[in-house]
Amino acid sequence: MHITLIGYGEVGRILAEDLRAAGHRVTAHDPKLASEAGNALREHAAAFGVQVADSHADAVQGSALVISAVTASQAVPVAAAVAPCIGQDIWFLDLNSASPGAKIEAARSIDAAGGRYVEAAVMTSIPPHRSRVPMLLGGPHAAAFAPVINALGFRATVASDRLGVASATKMCRSVMIKGLEAMVIESFTAARFYGVEDAVIASLQETFPGIDWERQGAYFFQRVIEHGRRRAEELREVAVTVQDAGLTPWSARGTAERQAAMADLADAGLFGSRGAAGNPASPDFARSADWRVEADRMLGHEHLQTPKA
Repeated sequence: MHITLIGYGEVGRILAEDLRAAGHRVTAHDPKLASEAGNALREHAAAFGVQVADSHADAVQGSALVISAVTASQAVPVAAAVAPCIGQDIWFLDLNSASPGAKIEAARSIDAAGGRYVEAAVMTSIPPHRSRVPMLLGGPHAAAFAPVINALGFRATVASDRLGVASATKMCRSVMIKGLEAMVIESFTAARFYGVEDAVIASLQETFPGIDWERQGAYFFQRVIEHGRRRAEELREVAVTVQDAGLTPWSARGTAERQAAMADLADAGLFGSRGAAGNPASPDFARSADWRVEADRMLGHEHLQTPKA
């Protein structure tokens, strides 16, 4: 199958690798691919035989499936940009962590142009599972699309024939998952300042014995350092989802600010260089298996940071 990826970040690259390994033709479009900072991305595409397209029109030409894997704020604009170029009955899979309202708006553009829009909610972190990550599908075309995507090696189930249901499931889950990341970073860093981190972790271990809090803390710090900007965008969509339910999204808004603040610190180089392409997998990215190293870097710096919009 000829498959187009709109977005060539971490998710796009993982899917490209798996789809190419299965013998599919893959074309990718991402503005970063054409920039000077996109050298590492272009090298990756070349290494895996992924064709790079300069425009949405070139990317989707002849494609049977278009996968949108961009940041949450770009989900609707990308659908609008692809719509005039998409062929009749071409599948459009929206993987983005956007609100139910955003998914419905994106679907209008694609379906009005004759494409077949399917929303997807990715229900856990992609890297460990890769293309086999658990995924919920939604919309009137979801049932027909499920066997198509699963034949490609994915692990998708239909959540509903109504748009927004799969997204709502993802967004409500993110209040908890991304919120826990933010709470652990805030709690552990403050505890480090007061010298009580060992006592705090021991207490958490007693209350929640099924979680290795040392290991989980290190994982949360690194994931947010690497992906805080994308997570902050997702949490703003989560806040919209909660607001649309008639609730004030205090938790989602606070989590978005914490994630954005961590991204600001990472962009400023506090946690080490992320490479010319901003690639967290770059060899010079200063990862640490001990969350205390990152907390110590934060202390004395974070109060100077104003999260970017």
